[in-house]
This record gives sequence, structure tokens and C-alpha cells, in this order.
Amino acid sequence: MKSMIEVENVTFQYKNNEEEIKALKDISIKVKKGEFVVIIGHNGSGKSTLAKHINALLLPTEGKVMVKDMDTKDESNMWDIRQTAGMVFQNPDNQIVATIVEEDVAFGPENLGVTPEEIRKRVDEALNIVDMIEYREKAPHLLSGGQKQRIAIAGVIAMRPDCIIFDEPTAMLDPVGRNEVINTIKKLNKEENITIIHITHFMEEAVNADRVIVMEDGKIVLEGTPREVFTQVEKLKILGLDVPQVTDLAHELVKEGISLPADILTVDEMVMELCRLK
Repeated sequence: MKSMIEVENVTFQYKNNEEEIKALKDISIKVKKGEFVVIIGHNGSGKSTLAKHINALLLPTEGKVMVKDMDTKDESNMWDIRQTAGMVFQNPDNQIVATIVEEDVAFGPENLGVTPEEIRKRVDEALNIVDMIEYREKAPHLLSGGQKQRIAIAGVIAMRPDCIIFDEPTAMLDPVGRNEVINTIKKLNKEENITIIHITHFMEEAVNADRVIVMEDGKIVLEGTPREVFTQVEKLKILGLDVPQVTDLAHELVKEGISLPADILTVDEMVMELCRLK
């Protein structure tokens, strides 16, 4: 297996009131096993359309998508692909199907025909990973937004995927909920070695990625490590995108003649550099 995900020259076209719209234009991406990739871009840049291709929810008009060497266009691969590449969406309420937390997490493995003993084990493991084991007998509607999203993530983990695609999973959450979910995503990648593709419009969420891909108008316009991408402050601003606030502050201080590295990404790094200046 060369890569976990291979997107080769993918174009996706759909009709909207008789008008042909190209949502993706000749996109190529490779994602290695265990990699943490963040895709950022405006609404309408094509990032969610790309996410749905990786999970075979959409099929390319041209080009091909391979998930663990399985072609998404081959219908016989569909269930294996969706088990390999799980997906977590923006609104956890749309993904929660049961009235008790542990039943919800068990739903996917039950549908896969997993034995009851194995389901029990997977449910407990998944709830432990997202730090929600003490809520297993609670009703999901009593939980906060961040907790519900962690339950939705547990439901995907219980299917034992190699890769999880997060399609703006924090868009509807408050800062506390966002933090809970981001910490869970980082833990899945670092401790469980799950390949992560995280789609977001919050720049701070991209800081810990191995690679950041910037999309605009159905194309990839920037790609690199978080430092390589976010130091291009002016280019990102022309695209109408923000950079992490700390990076923006460093950029402004450098313009004022203060001797700081241009690639500061976190508050801790900024504190270190300011202390050094003293």
C-alpha cells in the first residue's frame, strides 16, 4: 500500500438549475498512514466536497480516489471504504441515532455483524478514548455540544477505521466544546495512530497538523507544514483567510521592527521569544 488516501486528478461537476458547476478542479493529494492533514478554505472552496469523495459519498466526474488501494468508483468496495475511512460531520445531532450513549456507539459495529462480546469491548474502548466512559448510560440529548460530538467520534472509532475524516466538526460548538473535540482528534492521531483528515475554517485548529492544504475555488492553492503555510500571511489575507492570531501578531511586530521569527504559531512560542528579547 503506497498511501492511505490517493486522490488523482479529481474533477467533480454537478448541475445547479441547468448550470454546470465544477466544485473540484483537477485535485491531486496523497495522505500517508498516520498522517494528520488539515484542509482549510472558505465556504464554497471545495473542501467538504473533497471530504465526501474520500468516504465515497460522492464519486469523481473525472479522475479517481483510492482508499487503502480500493477505488471508490467500484461499488463492491463501498462498505469496506466506509469502514476504513470513517466520517464525522458538523452537527452531532445528525449522527446520534440512539437514546442511550453506549447504544449509539454500538450501532455501527452491530450493523457490521460484530459479535456482542466484541461490541461490548469496542464500545468501552471507544468511550475511554474520547473520555466519555462515565456518560455511557446517559441520554445524548442531555449532553453538551462538545460531549455529543465526542460520542459521534466514539461511534466512528468503534468501527475500527484506519482513517477518520472530520468535516468541520467544531463549527457548531462553543470554545470549550471545540477544545474538547480538538484534543480528542490529536489523541486519536498521536496515541491510536489513526490517519486524520480535518476540514476546518478555524486556523488555530491547523497548528498541530503535519500538513496544511489551502483550497480556493475548487483548487489547491497552498500546501506545506503549518509553519510554511502560515508564514505566508499576505497571501492568505488576499485569499480572505486568517492566520492564527499569534502568527498575525508576530507578523505585525516584525513590521514594526521588532526582532521576532515570522513563523510563531502558538502562545507558548510567542512567550518564549518575548522573554528572549528582554
